[in-house]
This record gives sequence, structure tokens and C-alpha cells, in this order.
Amino acid sequence: MKFSQPQRLEAIATIIDCEYIGDPEFPVLGMNEIHVVQPGDIVFVDHPKYYDKALQSMATIILINKNIDCPEGKTLLISDDPFRDFNKLTNHFNPFVAASAAIADSVKIGKHTIIQPNVFIGNNVVIGNDCVIHSNCVIYDNTIIGNDVTIHGGTVLGSDAFYYKTRPKKLDKLLSGGNVIIEDQVDIGALCTIDRGVSASTIIKEGSKLDNQVQVGHDTIIGKRCLIAAQVGIAGCVLIEDLVILWGQVGVKSDITIAKGTEIYAQSGLGHSTDENKTYFGSPAMEAREKFKEMASIRLIPDIIEKLDKLHE
Repeated sequence: MKFSQPQRLEAIATIIDCEYIGDPEFPVLGMNEIHVVQPGDIVFVDHPKYYDKALQSMATIILINKNIDCPEGKTLLISDDPFRDFNKLTNHFNPFVAASAAIADSVKIGKHTIIQPNVFIGNNVVIGNDCVIHSNCVIYDNTIIGNDVTIHGGTVLGSDAFYYKTRPKKLDKLLSGGNVIIEDQVDIGALCTIDRGVSASTIIKEGSKLDNQVQVGHDTIIGKRCLIAAQVGIAGCVLIEDLVILWGQVGVKSDITIAKGTEIYAQSGLGHSTDENKTYFGSPAMEAREKFKEMASIRLIPDIIEKLDKLHE
């Protein structure tokens, strides 16, 4: 999430009431999760296990819970609770604005686009030309939709990320300040849910097609001309490259890459990154040919046991 205008390190520290290490005029351009940070961004870290990863990332402002040595060219914001203060910054720079109409005045809708009755469209949404948005769709603030897109009834674009921190007495939610981007010629079936990014964008690229009841988690990127069948569940921060096929009820773990041309057979559970143009099956998923060999071998076990028993009679 980039700020509308550059900020100063001292001003950011004032907003969250914390100490800082560095030049008070140090420029702060935005805030992001670690997998999408750029120079000028704030990233937060609150566990020693991840200190080095945060410090060595592209982020130049580290919101951290300990005063430690900082690499040259970077600064620290020292907080007793970086998670809480990251939320404060999200609230400050991207506050929730309640709707005042079913279709906000700030919405931009292109030529020949059809919006069916009972659609909700939030603030600052952009919809391109030649789209069809069917009844009972919900399109949250800041969503961007390209040209020639069809979205079927009951689909929700831009719901919050499923991201919580375990506290002693509750689960604390990380606020979502990102958005959803749908590129040209995408079809989205009925009752799909596509979560917005925590601080960046969840993206479905040109020409991809989603069946009904598909869940796409926060900050996931689906490449071009992918096919996602019904009841697929994709966790957050997944990179799906072009021409991937996920058949029905596939489950995908977070923080993995599904390589170009991968095909995952129905009801598989994918917990690791894949190789290009390979086919996978099973839970946990493995290369389909190897899985089928394994299944064939397992079916032979009763006969083998029976033969062994006869040998011992």
C-alpha cells in the first residue's frame, strides 16, 4: 500500500507513538507485507526468528519490537507491539469509509457494461467496458475490474484477509488495506470469494476462468488463462503462474508457487511448489504418475499377504 504522498519517519513515529532510529526526515512511501515490500516501505516484524528476513528485505523502514543493529540505508521504528501499530497505520492511511449508496458516487463504470439489480459497489471502484455484473454481487472499495469481465451472482470481491495473531485471550485481526484487481476477459462464477490483499493486491490476470464457489486468499496472484474448477480453495500469498489448471475441490497451501502449465487433479491437497508442465494428484499431492503407481502397489498388498500366509501353512 503506497501512501498518497511521501511521509517522514518522525511523523510516522508520532502517529503510532513510538521511538525511532534514523534521520527524522527519512522518506516513508508506504507499508507492505514482507513478500511485496519495496524501498521506502514499512514492514513489521515481532519475532526474533524473522528479524534477519525483515532487516535484509527490500523494506527500508523496519517496525520492530527490539532495538537492534540496522543495515546501512535503513531505519527502525521501535514498538512494544508492531502488529498493533501496523494496524494503526492501516487505519490512519486507509480508513474504512461507510457506504452511502448501493453504488458509490465515486465508482467509474465503462461503456456497455451491465450492472444487474441488487449489486453493491463500494468506494473508488473502477469497472471497464463490456462487463456484466450479475445480481447480488458485492464489490468492495478500491477494486479494479478490466474489460470484458463477467461476474456471476453472489460473488464477493475484496473481503478481508483471513489473518490473525494469537493473543493470550483473543485472536487479533490484521487489518486489510489492499484491494482486488481483475484483468481483462476474466470470468468468475457464482458464489466465489476473492479476498483483498493485506497491503497489496490480490490479482486475477487476463483470460483466467473461475468456476462457482472458488475461494482465493489474500495477496494471491493467478496468472493468465488459468482454469479453476468448482470448490477450489486457495490460501493467501500463492503465486499461480500462467496456464495452470486446478480441478474441483483442490486445496492449496499458502506461500507456494504453482508453476506454469501445472495441472492438479480433483480433490488433491497441494502443500509444496510445483514444476512446470507437471501433473499432480493426491493429498498430499505428488506427481500423478508416481501416485497412480503407489496406489496400484497398495492394491496388491492383500494378495501378497494371502500368498505369504499360504507359504506358512
